[in-house]
Amino acid sequence: MATYRYFAYGSNMDTERLRARAPSAQPVAVARLPRHALRWHKRGRDGSGKCDISAAAAGDAVWGALFDIECVDKAHLDAAEGLGVGYDQRVVQVVADSGPCRALTYQARPTHIDARLRPMPWYKRHVVAGAREHGLPAAYQRALAATPTTADP
Repeated sequence: MATYRYFAYGSNMDTERLRARAPSAQPVAVARLPRHALRWHKRGRDGSGKCDISAAAAGDAVWGALFDIECVDKAHLDAAEGLGVGYDQRVVQVVADSGPCRALTYQARPTHIDARLRPMPWYKRHVVAGAREHGLPAAYQRALAATPTTADP
């Protein structure tokens, strides 16, 4: 079966959550996206902040997990992520322990960005759980856990 490589940096790092959207997802490695920063500014369907990647300075990086996903699951993941509505697909060059590789990811559309947004606690829990599951750097995990949230109505 044909597969593609996917870089998860937000709630999809939580393998259980990702497999609900793409059942074939198999974790491959931890990776980082250089010259980018994680932002929680993408307006979700519920009005709260969701994760996004933004271009940043040379020393910055977004950490995440690489997955191999069967191509037959792509349409389901695209729908869950709001491809063409809230997020656009992007191919990025990430760096794993084995070296650089290309992976597909999602980036928020400019029309869906609002720097005032905060994530709801349940969403942040998925992000932090995924970071812990894949063993992202401890300082990065602490920064994720310190992200302020907004109440879930």
